[in-house]
Amino acid sequence: MQRLRLLLDNFTLMLVAVVITASVLPAHGLGATFFSGLTTFAITLLFFMHGAKLSREAIVAGATHWRLHLLVFTFTFILFPILGWALRPVLQPVLGASLYAGMLYLCALPGTVQSAIAFTSIARGNVPAAVCSASASSIIGIVLTPLLVSLFMPTGSGSVSMLHAIVHISEELLLPFLVGHLMRPWIGSWMDRNRKWLKTVDQSSILLVVYTAFSASVIGGLWQQVPVLDLLTLIVACGVLLAIVLIITTSVSRLLGFNKEDEITIVFCGSKKSLATGVPMAQVLFSASAVGPMLLPLMIFHQIQLMVCAVLAQKYRMRSEEAAHSRARQAL
Repeated sequence: MQRLRLLLDNFTLMLVAVVITASVLPAHGLGATFFSGLTTFAITLLFFMHGAKLSREAIVAGATHWRLHLLVFTFTFILFPILGWALRPVLQPVLGASLYAGMLYLCALPGTVQSAIAFTSIARGNVPAAVCSASASSIIGIVLTPLLVSLFMPTGSGSVSMLHAIVHISEELLLPFLVGHLMRPWIGSWMDRNRKWLKTVDQSSILLVVYTAFSASVIGGLWQQVPVLDLLTLIVACGVLLAIVLIITTSVSRLLGFNKEDEITIVFCGSKKSLATGVPMAQVLFSASAVGPMLLPLMIFHQIQLMVCAVLAQKYRMRSEEAAHSRARQAL
């Protein structure tokens, strides 16, 4: 657990360092062209690896639990956008139009894959169902996220047409994901053996995309548009949004009679939003100058969800161990 939290903290520090670097030394001119091409390659590699890591056996094992998956998708693609839209009278005046648009974009994204599965495993939840649900969320989000953006985003937020976005995202994200998954019979065992250093490649790709996106936004005047007070307010807003979703996911899963293992899966898969998908998708959905404000809420929410879910997973695990000890004592 300590190693996991240390790794997450290190990645957060690297994200902050990349944002600072882009703010002080943004890529422009030939440098911007170079990083743009490199970013396209990194995104393709990222989703190829995600597809290759996805086990078909895990999908089959978890796919039959349709009630759980339906509930997770409802939280991810219906509850989150509705909350973002309903909180507009409060959020838009305090955050401003650009950061509020970023909050709406955050709400429209699919859930995470790796961290949702990791926390479900730590908490001793239904891991096969988590693999299936989180992976399906990423794939479905390639179509649903642009649709939700077109429905909920305010006009003038820098978004492109939905049809163009879906086609472009399918080419840049879905196609390499499917190719990677189809190649898993040949490269899957190698991917599994090298997960540790491949995770470094995975995170490096995200950092590269963040640098390219923030460089364009800084040149477009990002930090003149977003003062420090707005950033602090954004942190509070992201924390409140996560707290609301965690309360709802926990309460509804218990109300519907799911067991503890399924409840854990629903909470961790239904309350998280994907940085790995959100960053490259923003490159397609929004103009270069609008990407920075769109990503700030996602980056902040990403770190808050990791910190909160790390604590929550440990509490679930402790309860599971206490229940197991209690049953063992009763059996004696």
